[in-house]
Amino acid sequence: MASSDGNGGGESRPVVTRFAPSPTGFLHIGNARTGLFSWLYARHHGGKALLRIEDTDKQRSTQEAIDVILDGLDWLGLEFDGETVFQSERAPRHAEVAEKLLAVGKAYKCFATSEELAQMREEQRAAKQPMRYDGRWRDRDPSEAPEGAPFTVRIKTPEGGETVIEDAVQGRVKVDNREIDDFILLRADGTPTYMLAVVVDDMDMGCTHIIRGDDHLNNAFRQIQVIDAMQDVEDGWERPTYAHVPLIHGNDGAKLSKRHGALGVDAYRDELGILPEALFNYLLRLGWGHGDQEEFSCEEAIALFDINAVGKGPSRFDMKKLLNMNGNYIRAADDARLAGLVAERIDGADTALLTEAMPVLKTRARDINELADGAAFLFKTRPLELTEKASSLLDEEARLRLSSVSSRLQAETDWTIEALEANLKAYAEEQGLGLGKLAQPLRAALTGQTTSPGIFDVLVLLGREESLARIDAQAAT
Repeated sequence: MASSDGNGGGESRPVVTRFAPSPTGFLHIGNARTGLFSWLYARHHGGKALLRIEDTDKQRSTQEAIDVILDGLDWLGLEFDGETVFQSERAPRHAEVAEKLLAVGKAYKCFATSEELAQMREEQRAAKQPMRYDGRWRDRDPSEAPEGAPFTVRIKTPEGGETVIEDAVQGRVKVDNREIDDFILLRADGTPTYMLAVVVDDMDMGCTHIIRGDDHLNNAFRQIQVIDAMQDVEDGWERPTYAHVPLIHGNDGAKLSKRHGALGVDAYRDELGILPEALFNYLLRLGWGHGDQEEFSCEEAIALFDINAVGKGPSRFDMKKLLNMNGNYIRAADDARLAGLVAERIDGADTALLTEAMPVLKTRARDINELADGAAFLFKTRPLELTEKASSLLDEEARLRLSSVSSRLQAETDWTIEALEANLKAYAEEQGLGLGKLAQPLRAALTGQTTSPGIFDVLVLLGREESLARIDAQAAT
């Protein structure tokens, strides 16, 4: 349950959170973490987690971007409650709130022209004053403006005192009300501003907790002015609890950028081969923790997560740590599921064979791409294309040895790991060789690479006929 905690809430109310991405691009990794925290908080408290698409920027918002966001959230396992709200469809309601504030004298029409406002800012700059609207139309009668002149609608903010936020992450934060100017609610063309639309949607959706990045903290002081102004106009306008989460930085402490991993959620899946449960867990641990525990199931995360355990300082994104965690999840994942993911990355792949091979393929892989690279040898056609390192292993002596190994394996009637291992170990002893002297050329001949699963696993997975054909092809070169 939500309770009054200094932000103006009254009786305890069921928790309602919202995640409100803008579809002007991919679902950024930082936004995804905010969405995760918002979703977990609602689930932890038995409340509702709502989704709103802030698509008012019609030039930059696209259906493709909306689909990518919804797909990314679904892939992460974040299922939101109720219908998705599209902010662009609510413009009439946003304007209605501005008109109500206008009617009760808590907002006013501003007829200042763009030229006048530019001059005002220039004078403030010259005087080294803060650049903010000076309230020139706050107390003037609209009749003073030329007939038919365009106007914006501005809110009347308090001229004294301070606005205080008891932030669930940042603690008590306050601002002198003189620093908050009479900002615009409706533009001259009648369209609502972001500052108005966000608040109206939050209130109409019944949001009790607003969990978002701390780059929105300054916005909160303005948005509270709209909430407070509407409290005597409509029922249900109560200040929510704010929780402004620190942004994610790169591992070097700099602002997160593409070189650090500032990609879309879809890129982690499609390009980097990350499993959803690994990304879920990694994002969970960016700024939140529970003792020394590193890995959490979704159920554990819901049971343990609370916003008061989120740190005040920026967390650092570490791609190496994410990949290591992803490797852990790969080793625990169902083999058939992994085979399906790998098959999407290899032309002509046999999913059944991949499933059979997965226990030995996944032991070292940190992502699906590495799994696919490790499995590719299974589906190569002869003659194999060798890497430069693999080719260097197959000198004249090695090729002669491969010919002897082929003859030895031709006579093997039990094509199992145990029998093949016993056979080749015995051959190595007879030749006075370490097993590696046989295994490395064999690996190059069978896979075209210098790294692979264990050589006996490779022989069994390829099968007798294909194994011997590949060995003979290199022995005869």
